[in-house]
Amino acid sequence: MKVFWIRSRHLVKTRVMLFALLFGIWMPLGVIGVPKNITTSSNPTVLNVGVLFTFDSVIGRSAQPAILAAMDDINADNDILQGTKLNLILHDTNCSGFLGTVEALQLMQDEVVAAIGPQSSGIAHVISHVINELHIPLLSFGATDPALSAQEYQYFVRTTQSDYFQMNAIADIVDHFGWREVVAIFVDDDNGRSGISALSDALAKKRAKISYKAALPPGSPNSAISDLLVSINLMESRVYIVHVNPDSGLSVFSIAKKLQMLDSGYVWIATDWLPSFLDSFETNSPDVMNQLQGVVALRHHTPDGNLKKNFISKWRNLKFKKSPNFNSYALYAYDSVWLAARALDTFIKEGGNISFSNDPKLRENNGSMLHLKSLRVFNGGEQLLQTIKKTNFTGVSGRIQFGDDRNLINPTYDILNIGGTGSRRIGYWSNYSGLSAIAPEKLYTKPLNASPNNHLYSVIWPGEITTIPRGWVFPHNGKPLQIVVPNRVSYKAFVSKDNNPLGVKGYCIDVFEAAINLLSYPVPHTYILYGDGKDTPEYSNLVYEVSQNKYDAAVGDITIVTNRTKIVDFTQPFMESGLVVVTVVKGEKSSPWAFLRPFTIQMWAVTALFFIFVGAVVWILEHRTNEEFRGPPRQQLITIFWFSFSTMFFSHKENTVSTLGRLVLIIWLFVVLIINSSYTASLTSILTVQQLTSKIEGIDSLISSKDAIGVQEGSFALNYLTDELNIEGSRIIKLKNQDEYDDALRRGPENGGVAAIVDELPYVELFLAGTNCVFKTVGQEFTKSGWGFAFQRDSPLAVDLSTAILQLSENGDLQKIHDKWLSRSECSLGLNQADINQLSLSSFWGLFLICGISCFIALLIFFFRVLFQYRRFTPETQPEVEQIEPVRTRRLSRTTSFMLFVDKKEAEVKDKLKRKSSDNKQASQSLEGHSNSPP
Repeated sequence: MKVFWIRSRHLVKTRVMLFALLFGIWMPLGVIGVPKNITTSSNPTVLNVGVLFTFDSVIGRSAQPAILAAMDDINADNDILQGTKLNLILHDTNCSGFLGTVEALQLMQDEVVAAIGPQSSGIAHVISHVINELHIPLLSFGATDPALSAQEYQYFVRTTQSDYFQMNAIADIVDHFGWREVVAIFVDDDNGRSGISALSDALAKKRAKISYKAALPPGSPNSAISDLLVSINLMESRVYIVHVNPDSGLSVFSIAKKLQMLDSGYVWIATDWLPSFLDSFETNSPDVMNQLQGVVALRHHTPDGNLKKNFISKWRNLKFKKSPNFNSYALYAYDSVWLAARALDTFIKEGGNISFSNDPKLRENNGSMLHLKSLRVFNGGEQLLQTIKKTNFTGVSGRIQFGDDRNLINPTYDILNIGGTGSRRIGYWSNYSGLSAIAPEKLYTKPLNASPNNHLYSVIWPGEITTIPRGWVFPHNGKPLQIVVPNRVSYKAFVSKDNNPLGVKGYCIDVFEAAINLLSYPVPHTYILYGDGKDTPEYSNLVYEVSQNKYDAAVGDITIVTNRTKIVDFTQPFMESGLVVVTVVKGEKSSPWAFLRPFTIQMWAVTALFFIFVGAVVWILEHRTNEEFRGPPRQQLITIFWFSFSTMFFSHKENTVSTLGRLVLIIWLFVVLIINSSYTASLTSILTVQQLTSKIEGIDSLISSKDAIGVQEGSFALNYLTDELNIEGSRIIKLKNQDEYDDALRRGPENGGVAAIVDELPYVELFLAGTNCVFKTVGQEFTKSGWGFAFQRDSPLAVDLSTAILQLSENGDLQKIHDKWLSRSECSLGLNQADINQLSLSSFWGLFLICGISCFIALLIFFFRVLFQYRRFTPETQPEVEQIEPVRTRRLSRTTSFMLFVDKKEAEVKDKLKRKSSDNKQASQSLEGHSNSPP
């Protein structure tokens, strides 16, 4: 085995390389006789694969032994690359983007067919453009920058997990514990910026956000880290996401420990760099672990399997290992070498040739010393790339299979909680099942909805607490919460200026203070009056200034409307509200036709129709059996009408003798009883209660009129009337206080006043309490809303105060505060709606339906019975006629005969049927006697 191991051990060599790059004094391969195209056989003796990483780093010290072990295992395996030796050419990038680029360019001169690495995303960005041009697949086990998945980097293949998935895992953790703001601490390089950008997008999907991005320049001294941590400690959020590199990341925690930022109330979440560092040592020093107590971290999840177990046992015997233990990057590095070998084996077996050619785009300029022709294109690069993307095998890190984005499928992370001398796993995250306490590989075979998603084991947080930290505090900058309060000139019971220590008073203030006192933490705050005290301020402007961070919150009688909810967050409403119409009402004079008002026209018509209908039905049922329902036609018609309407007063004289008639009558009398009782009650109310009327009946009639409308100054009602209801602004008059309300309504639109006032219900209740029932609300409440306290967007205090307001409502304290400040009017709030509450058909159609069905059934039974009697009676009354008659005449005669039969008294029909039966019996006996006599 021959290994070309080029390492920069001395500063002199580094300087020589820099000089060579700048002045191009390396010898081009074309000068020493290398032909333009080098073509090997289908089974070459040696295949060169380049490897780029930083040897002396946390990842490099674990990855290097794994890479060399993979090469030994491949060359010792006769089933892969038969007759061909895999030769790895290692280059050290020295943790430098510039030197890493130089090493990459030098590596390309060795005509490698593939490259493994680098671990740095910054170097990967640069050399990806080189490999795209030279068609050399790049398998990176350490570059996690999500931006490298772009189509721009076609020859870049990631053999580890992308930070895109890691940031989605962190977003799920943040959402799981209910936090809404985080502070991101990251190294300001390609990998850091792209990772935090992915985190911001993932949090936005969970309605959370990064409140501050704390960027650390690469290689920041401890003083810069300390200054940064001090500044973020003065901020509100206490959830910190640390996305740095494993070689210098511990400095963040050691300084945070000194600043007491790892005490209770803080939340620290570290990306995979921290487990990578800790896993690189069999045991970590107590000082290091003391700095990390309570930290939550993510680690690449590598399923346990036989290959992994064999690798672990082999690791202890590796003679060239640089690290006493290995991390997940060692597993990915090992699998990357095997991936390259398997792809090359398939490439050769499918007839691929190893050949290189000059790139016509790389031309030497006159006088140039760069010798660009030494960089040659791998002719089989495209075919090998496709082979790599199709390769599918199980490695020591798990399943190696790529998706369309050239990332490994099924990205999975372990979620660790660091405590004591080590860490414990509290769950997993995968893009299939999300958060789970069960290993993802056990869930892939189950339906997604059957997975126990969003579940983690308990966490021991910094300060050794198990309760979930709130995730935010009031900033430690000595500045209390700035709360703006409207300086009202009217309705001061809700909120107004005062000389007490708070500076304000009122119903809204007492509710806010009571809610604040229910919180489990102190909320230092101060009230700031908004407005000059001469005019009520515009509430929309007040809310807007809260949204612009001029104030922290707004407390007062602030209505929750759609436009305001788009710029601020409101608490749970503490007062129900809605727009109503207030107008002048007058007593209505008694009408001579008041007795008709209890029923609507439709009700009167249907009732009269049923009186006649029921009378006709009873007459039909009683006509054949009851002498009181027989006689001349004129007398029978009078009987029908008399009987029908006399039942209204239960004064009918006619008796019913038939069973069906009595059944119909009983049901009808029950209907009449209900109608009479309802009519009497309604008429009594109309005649005894004072009826108040107004020409304005509600918002609809107010819109259709052309009269002036009053609104409260500063209220949202003005915009609602003009924008939503399209009422002309010239019709609207702003009113400042209750006195102006009273005066404008009394004067009316004819004398410069208003026809009605549109205002919110709480104000109207307070206004009417001071009047002598001269004014009333008309119509229905035509909007539904409420009053709430406004906070800046995503303020966690809004959520906690909403819970406190609900608690006030449940324990009755909210009602007590209401009764303390707000009195109710002794007279009714709304206009008496006598006309609107007339008894209509909708209240009685069930009774009419029952009555109608009973009549129909009774008639049906009656006619079946008559028809049966008619068929028995017909042979005697209509003897058979032999002569042929026209069909039409026959039908007419039958109909006439049937009608005459129906008109007959039932007793006569029964007598005739009885005589007929007796005659038939005698005739039968006589015939039987003749047949028995002797001849």
